Amino acid sequence: MPRALVLAGGWDGHHPGAFADLYRSWLTADGFEVEVIEDLAQMDRIAKYRKGDLFVPHWTMGPGLGENASKVYEAVAKRGVAVAGCHGGMCDAFREDSEWQFMTGGQFVAHPGNDGLRHLIHIGPRRHAITEGLTEFEVATEQYYMHVDPAVKVLAYSTFPQAAAPGPHGKQRCRMPVTWTKQYGRGRIFYCSLGHHPNVFDNEMAAKMLRRGLRWAAGWRDLN
Repeated sequence: MPRALVLAGGWDGHHPGAFADLYRSWLTADGFEVEVIEDLAQMDRIAKYRKGDLFVPHWTMGPGLGENASKVYEAVAKRGVAVAGCHGGMCDAFREDSEWQFMTGGQFVAHPGNDGLRHLIHIGPRRHAITEGLTEFEVATEQYYMHVDPAVKVLAYSTFPQAAAPGPHGKQRCRMPVTWTKQYGRGRIFYCSLGHHPNVFDNEMAAKMLRRGLRWAAGWRDLN
């Protein structure tokens, strides 16, 4: 049975308890043995995890993983433990830890318009099993502007008219990655920037994208 370690904590505004419940529900239904921890001192438990297992962080802000940081990076890079998650719980975690940002592929910068902003999530440009059959959909939530590793493989994006600048053919929009995959050593990485509140995943398209991402990271071939 594959195992999943869910880390829940940090800033309460990103609902770590509710997301831990959501992840536990999905992963248990998918056949994972799920362990939820709420203390960074317990991250040493990742030492027992191997390829095919999953680490799901939902810990916003904070300086770093502390004394267990090397164990986490070794588990992912050398043993192939997968990492998957969403929003600030993964890519606004541990702001002073550059290795975390390198592993996850991005870091939150701002959310112009704040919560409740209506915007479209566009599928592409890369085709992938995670987004197969998904179509453009609208959300009303924070739109993350991020620093993004150019090595990530972008599966979905949004556009920022706020970042438009005059060009020879009029105003140009800035495409910002929303969902991506990458590799960190032997570990698969999946990220989705949606998720300021759990209810954004009441949207069927958003939920499919995140849940398939968890499965893909763990090495599943059939994501449905």
